[in-house]
Amino acid sequence: MKYIDEFRDGAVARQLAAAIHREADRPRSYNLMEFCGGHTHAISRYGVADLLPANVRMIHGPGCPVCVLPIGRIDNAIELAARPGLILCTYADTMRVPASRGLSLLKAKAGGSDVRMVYSSADAVRIARENPGREVVFFAIGFETTTPPTAVAVKAAEAAGLANFTVFCNHVLTPSAISNILESPEVRELGTVPLDGFIGPAHVSTVIGSQPYEYFAEEYAKPVVIAGFEPLDVMQAILMLVRQLNEGRAEVENEFTRAVTRDGNAKAKALVAEVFELRKTFEWRGLGEVPYSALAIKDKYRAFDAEARYGITYRSVPDNKACECGAILRGVKKPTDCKVFGTVCTPENPIGSCMVSSEGACAAHYTYGRFRDIPVVTEGAR
Repeated sequence: MKYIDEFRDGAVARQLAAAIHREADRPRSYNLMEFCGGHTHAISRYGVADLLPANVRMIHGPGCPVCVLPIGRIDNAIELAARPGLILCTYADTMRVPASRGLSLLKAKAGGSDVRMVYSSADAVRIARENPGREVVFFAIGFETTTPPTAVAVKAAEAAGLANFTVFCNHVLTPSAISNILESPEVRELGTVPLDGFIGPAHVSTVIGSQPYEYFAEEYAKPVVIAGFEPLDVMQAILMLVRQLNEGRAEVENEFTRAVTRDGNAKAKALVAEVFELRKTFEWRGLGEVPYSALAIKDKYRAFDAEARYGITYRSVPDNKACECGAILRGVKKPTDCKVFGTVCTPENPIGSCMVSSEGACAAHYTYGRFRDIPVVTEGAR
């Protein structure tokens, strides 16, 4: 199958692994952050980390949109869903994210709230059209990848005159999160998170292009290689980063040339610019308040802004004390550093958001990596 099988070829993977082993300079270490949750998933699923030399270390980043959504925003959505007659539409992963008081949107649904899982923003518009006597709110989340479809939904609702449709906007921006990590004390002052380079996100980059990452290469001297989601994409990106670091370069390179250009999708970016504007600040789980890191609906489309219509007030809520999701999202800890990982906290009973989404680091390691953590007992040692 074109663009699938050839990017999962075991023989080519072994060749790439051999090249990385050959070129990774033994006296030095290579600390590389895969920002995107899709890359985290691929690395865990295909055992990419097992093919790397010991001095090439992969660090999980905050590139899972469900994971970085703070508890207070889930609480807001639950409060909306509790309004009599209101229909709340949301993507599947957000249904199970733990909120305050042991609640979640799934539990709210079980308690009688009309919470509906949708596959796209267009589904939410359709539900509003089919239920003219009820208020319909689309709980919009995601990075730059899912923002254009939300803008399309707002425009479609305006064109159809759907006065019963609004959007609770929680779209966040990738470059702002990368800046926050590079400016964090763990990276700049304490050195507890050594970062030498980034694997840039794939789907996000199809929209915004590779140009926004040039700032990080120039200002922070950190190379960035944008990669696709298949295992050979990731391994090729790692090899490209190793070569840049060996040569003392800090540039933006594009491994995912089959889908990403420097300028991105001009039509999608124009649509987003028409409907949305920057928020001055927004809270991210694990990162705290990050300035100019999220989007809000412009006054022109205020009639479709749920925050304006329902007077939503955001309240910051601390994470569960037993959960290390925030530290994992910053790259400070690994899933296995969390005391409740795989015991109290599982995909069936998540304590934190990193165990909910398939792109979350904890969920990926639980599904594909936890068995590698079990010590191997040889026959003679029994």
